[in-house]
Amino acid sequence: MVCSLALAVSLAGCAGLPDQRLANEALKRGDTATAAANYQQLADLGYSEAQVGLADLQVDSRDPAQMKQAEATYRAAASVSPRAQARLGRLLVAKPGATEAEHHEAEGLLKKASAAGEGNTLIPLAMLYLQYPHSFPNVDAQKQISQWRAEGKPEAGLAQVLLYRTQGTYDQHLDDVEKICKAAINTTDICYVELATVYQKKAQPEQQAELIKQMQAAHTRGAVSAQRVDSVARVLADPALGKTDEKTAQSLLEPIAPGYPASWVTLAQLLYDFPELGDVDQMMKYLDNGRAADQPRAELLLGKLYYEGKMVPADAKVAEEHFQKAVGREVAADYYLGQIYRRGYLGKVYPQKALDHLLTAARNGQNSADFAIAQLFSQGKGTKPDPLNAYVFSQLAKAQNTPQATELAQTLEAQLPPAQLAEAQRLLKQEQATRGALSQNTPQLQALQEDGEESL
Repeated sequence: MVCSLALAVSLAGCAGLPDQRLANEALKRGDTATAAANYQQLADLGYSEAQVGLADLQVDSRDPAQMKQAEATYRAAASVSPRAQARLGRLLVAKPGATEAEHHEAEGLLKKASAAGEGNTLIPLAMLYLQYPHSFPNVDAQKQISQWRAEGKPEAGLAQVLLYRTQGTYDQHLDDVEKICKAAINTTDICYVELATVYQKKAQPEQQAELIKQMQAAHTRGAVSAQRVDSVARVLADPALGKTDEKTAQSLLEPIAPGYPASWVTLAQLLYDFPELGDVDQMMKYLDNGRAADQPRAELLLGKLYYEGKMVPADAKVAEEHFQKAVGREVAADYYLGQIYRRGYLGKVYPQKALDHLLTAARNGQNSADFAIAQLFSQGKGTKPDPLNAYVFSQLAKAQNTPQATELAQTLEAQLPPAQLAEAQRLLKQEQATRGALSQNTPQLQALQEDGEESL
């Protein structure tokens, strides 16, 4: 008996033939290998939805080579699939060092996908206009968002919240954020995070308690993801947002951690920040659970414990081992490794290794890494002082807005003669160009870009 290709897409009855339904079901239960195998075979046959599914898996890996493949895979489907257009557009918006041509390509793809009825297109469009205004000199982001809101487009309100966050005016518009998210909360679960932030900043514990009750009920019936519950717990534990409620945060995290392993690490971080919530044995148990689930944040936090000597004896060698396991997946791992090598914590200074890791961290948005590089070049510890590069990275470190960074930048600038200063400024522009417009999105901004069930 011969099975047709059409049947092969929808039925599992023909052994050996790929099945998109099987792929989707495998993905839901976390079996990415089975999902990828089925998607790959269907993608090779030219099925656009399978191509999108395969590319989604490649993006989720966060591996640079896989991300490059994902871009090509989305492109293969984009001519016929609005879903692929939306995905490719979002990928280009998030792509580090994307060219101006890619920015404009992303805009075209997202507009086309939006016109075809695809969701999650306005948020990345707004992000594009806000992050790269030089690429779109004729677009006023606020006017565009106001127009979307006037047209009643569902994502427009969240685009407005994104603008407030990006432009640093969030605190001046808490009432508007609350109004937007109260209206959207039943369709957009990121609004639980935004409302929790608003109530934390406004010191409104009664509204916060009611929101948490509503979220827990929604999570129980499957309307709110564990990831969102984790994000709300982080808001409650963040002292920068107001009076913390770490006990409620802990009570939210413990039930979801077995099914959402990232929360084991959030729980460990909670004990790191609030040691009264548990002892070192409890923290290590949380971290072991996180490491067993291959959570790089667990390796990073464990490395930090040994790096700082907090709750465990300081041990730079053990710290190095854990940071190495998080490299490529957690930006801060490169920063801490760079500091270990720069400061000679392993018995001697390793200037080249320090520079390699610190530069990687800096170019991936870790501001404090620029200050460390400026110190490395200015102090000449284990290497010859380099006043030109010291100037470059001290200027970049000024983004930290700390007295130490400002003072170092001023001191180094004053020490350079005019001819060297001109050369240093040229090198500074070169480094800024190399970095492109690498964004340092907060978890909330990333969540806003994701906006619900779609991953990119």
